[in-house]
Amino acid sequence: MADAKARIAVLGASGYTGSELVRLLLRHPRVEIVALTADRKAGLSMADVFPQFAPFPLPKLVTIDAVDFTAVDLVFCALPHATTQEVIKKVFEVAPAVKVVDLSADFRLKDPGAYEQWYGNPHSATELQQEAAFGLVEIYRNEIRKARLVANPGCHTTTSILPVVPLLEAGAIEPDSIVIDSKTGMSGAGRSAKEAMLFSEVSEGIHAYSVSGHRHMGELDQEYSKAAGRPVTPMFVPVLTPMNRGIYATIFVRTTGATAEDLHNLLATYYKGEAFVHVLPFGAVPQSRHVRGSNMVFIGVVADRVPGRAIILSTLDNLVKGASGQAVQNMNLVLGFPETLGLEQIALMP
Repeated sequence: MADAKARIAVLGASGYTGSELVRLLLRHPRVEIVALTADRKAGLSMADVFPQFAPFPLPKLVTIDAVDFTAVDLVFCALPHATTQEVIKKVFEVAPAVKVVDLSADFRLKDPGAYEQWYGNPHSATELQQEAAFGLVEIYRNEIRKARLVANPGCHTTTSILPVVPLLEAGAIEPDSIVIDSKTGMSGAGRSAKEAMLFSEVSEGIHAYSVSGHRHMGELDQEYSKAAGRPVTPMFVPVLTPMNRGIYATIFVRTTGATAEDLHNLLATYYKGEAFVHVLPFGAVPQSRHVRGSNMVFIGVVADRVPGRAIILSTLDNLVKGASGQAVQNMNLVLGFPETLGLEQIALMP
C-alpha cells in the first residue's frame, strides 16, 4: 500500500489475543482499526471489556455479521478453533481481495487428515487450507508476502520450530532425538472462565497437561518433517506455570557429529540480521522475563555433559511473538509495510 492507512478489522477482540492486537495496532502508524467484533459482548465499548483502552477512540464491539468486509483491507481472526473456517469462507465470498491473518489453528496444518486427527472434525475449507501460508516469518517470508490467507503459528510451536528447523535442514541433529519440555503462562489458556484456571488452582505449583496429545504436536510434526525431508515425531510435553505471559522451551537433541558450539554457530548464522530472533552467546541461558511484552525470541545453546548431546533453550511472549505480535509482523509483510513497524517495543523488565 502507498501512503494511505490500511483499514483493519479484529474478529474476537474481547479475548487476550484480540486485545493484544488492539494494543499493538493503536501504535502502528500505517493502520486504522475500523471494526472490532465480540459476539457475546456486542454493543459494549472496548473500554467496557478492557479498561486500559478508555483513553482511545475505538469502534464499538459488534457481531461479525455487522462488519462490512468490503470496507476492510485486512482481517485478523482471533476466534476459537473450528469456527474460523466458515467465517473466513464467508469473508472471501463477500470481499475476495481482503487479506486475512488467522490466529486460530484452523489453517496451520496442510494435510486434511492431520487436521481431522488433531482436532476431531473434517476440515470444511480444504481449498483455503492448501492456499494458506504458514505464518512463521523468519522461515516463510517470501510465501507470506504473496499470501491472501496467513495461518499464524501456535505459541508453543513458534518457540520450538525456530531453534530446531535450521538444525534439521542442515542435518546437524538426529531427527528422532528431539525432546521438548515447553512451559507456558496462564494467558495461553484464553480468557474464558475455567475452574482449573482459578488462582488457587494454579498458583504455587506447575503441572503438565495434554501429555502426549497436545494439538501443537501436529504443527511440530509438519514443520520438522518438512525440514528433515522425512517423517519426524518429536516428544513434546507442555507444562502450565503460574505466570501471566511467556513460553519457555527446553529442547534436548543429539548431534550428528557436530558439537554443541557448532549448533550455536549454525543458528547464529541462520538468524543473523533478523530483527526478532536473537541467539545469545554460546552457553548463555535466556530468561522469559527478558522478552515479556516484546516480539523477541531469545535462543540459547548449551553443551550437555555428554559429548554429542546439546540443550537448546528458547523463550518468547506467548501473546506477542507467540500470537498477536507475530500476526502484526505477518500483516506488515502482506500489506507491504516494513516488517518491524509497530513492533519495536523493548521487553518489560522487571
